[in-house]
Amino acid sequence: MAIHTKHPVSAPPGAPVREKTAHMLLRGWCIFVLFMALSGTAWINAFGTTATTVITIAGGVLSAGLWFAVKPPVQWRRLPWFVVAYVAWAALSITWSAWPAVSAFTWLLLAITSLQGLFVGAVLTWREVVKALASALKWVMALSLAFELWVSLFVGGPILPGFVIPEEPAADPILYWSRDNLLDGGRIQGIMGNANLLGPVALLAIIVFAIRIAARAPRRAILWIWIAVSAYLLVRAASATAYLAAAAVVVVLVTILLMRTTRRPGERTKYYVAYALVAVGAGLALLLLREKILDALGRSADLTGREDIWSAVLQRAAQRPFAGWGFATPWVTTDPAFDGWIIDHGVSVMQAHNMWIDVLMQLGVVGLGILILLYAAFTWRAWFFAVDRPRWDLRADRPYSPLTLLPSLVITILLVQGVAESGPLLVWGWMLVALFGGKIKQSPHVGAGPAERTLAIERGDLTKRMP
Repeated sequence: MAIHTKHPVSAPPGAPVREKTAHMLLRGWCIFVLFMALSGTAWINAFGTTATTVITIAGGVLSAGLWFAVKPPVQWRRLPWFVVAYVAWAALSITWSAWPAVSAFTWLLLAITSLQGLFVGAVLTWREVVKALASALKWVMALSLAFELWVSLFVGGPILPGFVIPEEPAADPILYWSRDNLLDGGRIQGIMGNANLLGPVALLAIIVFAIRIAARAPRRAILWIWIAVSAYLLVRAASATAYLAAAAVVVVLVTILLMRTTRRPGERTKYYVAYALVAVGAGLALLLLREKILDALGRSADLTGREDIWSAVLQRAAQRPFAGWGFATPWVTTDPAFDGWIIDHGVSVMQAHNMWIDVLMQLGVVGLGILILLYAAFTWRAWFFAVDRPRWDLRADRPYSPLTLLPSLVITILLVQGVAESGPLLVWGWMLVALFGGKIKQSPHVGAGPAERTLAIERGDLTKRMP
């Protein structure tokens, strides 16, 4: 007769390990941090510059405190040192700046943005980072559509920042937070109040939601709806920069997927050659057919006045070529140095509309050199993070993760956007550079490495540490 032993060899059954409330709150805070960066100027339009500055600084202080309290495993020797070098050189420029107050204020915003990016990458795993980014983008997309719908249905006309309904038409439509174009077929601006800011974020949302679907995330049918909403906002924003970025993203994505099909050393060479030929061909086409392409995209041959802006900025940069005039991202137009310097549509311009020219004027050839090295290093690591099969031992058949595509596609958007905008130097552009630049170095494999394996981060038990 069988007898049940009182000493079973297996552990007694128990409830599955659940994520602790502390970690759920931590991830919720990371979603808010990402939402603040992605929504950008929406905070200024809604609450004003002073309130937005206070919220930004308070958020940075809170994240620093949480980082100290959580103490996530960080390999300090593997920080994104070019990011650190750029922030340090920008801080040093305050000493010779022609606008020291502007330099100090904007550097504080740069430092907080860098801190927030590194913080999110340190306390979340790769899967959690993508999930949090998707959640933040859902809020941006939903609020942008809801805001434009509210303006059309309840305001019935354009609206100025601060929810001010103008009594008379503004001197230029660029001043409006929303132009009430949702129902008449015109360009919409979303909560950011700028179609050229909404377009790249909508493109980023499509990429993130698609990667979540490829990674077999739950409720994939709903993600398809979010992709449709994001695509609608991308089309309605009608941003030429976003369209060009989308084309570049498709080319990069196809190339990466082709690279992943290779099996033998040297087999990628033909794809690299083909990729280089496509890049050269595209560059020549843009150069030779620029007027036709811009006309098809509804833009003027001088890139809607950008060439005049570039000329003025380069003239100032030539006067201080080595170290520049001092950090100022964005330009603070209340300062006499920028107030009335370059006027576009009757408004003082807040950026050079080209991140490379902008940095050359602010931080000279030294700062520009650091930025070039930063983007080159980030692009290099992101590329091989995407195309190389995950391997840290003799096993060479581990499957690719769709999550590894994200950094390469993000850097593609930023590089294209940086030709006509200075956006990659601040808010979500700079935050994602710091986040992914640090995350790839800390955890070069999804699910592997100290920050990925630690149950303290995965399950919210902040007292456990890996040996």
